[in-house]
Amino acid sequence: MREGRGSSQAYAPSSAPCELLSSVADDRMVLWKSDLDKGEEETKIQKRIPEKQDQRARIRAAGKIQAWWRGTLVRRTLLAAALRAWMIQAWWRTLRWRQLRQRQRALLKIYVHQEQAVVKLQSWVRMCQCHQRYCRYCRTCSAACVPQAPRGCFAFQIQDALRPQLQCAVKQLEFHVEILTI
Repeated sequence: MREGRGSSQAYAPSSAPCELLSSVADDRMVLWKSDLDKGEEETKIQKRIPEKQDQRARIRAAGKIQAWWRGTLVRRTLLAAALRAWMIQAWWRTLRWRQLRQRQRALLKIYVHQEQAVVKLQSWVRMCQCHQRYCRYCRTCSAACVPQAPRGCFAFQIQDALRPQLQCAVKQLEFHVEILTI
């Protein structure tokens, strides 16, 4: 009744000469006509129709299972690719963050060095200015200083012409000096 998948010979129900009745879309099911009368032949065909419908249903079910499995494989592949992309993106973000932190640290070091250099220069300039003022004051004082007389003698007074210079020097140094005489 059925023909084997790879065989070229077909099974015949009786030893009487048989002829091919019809073939279905599925090449595995072949109906044979034998010496049976027409009524028996119709009942055989009617019995084959439910088998044919069952086979089509099985083929449809197999197709659905195969489609589900292919979808599962595709989803699994896409998930693996998404996870790999996520890992690469996380690695790249970490790398960029580290580079940014290194750049920030380098800029901070440069800023600190510049600030320290500025502070040192400013202190050096202020020191030089104070030293110059002090030297100027010393020069004016040495010119304006009058030796004190020993005790019991009168002391010389500072000339009035030098007073404005002393006051100028004192204002620049921002401290007051008084010369007392006995």
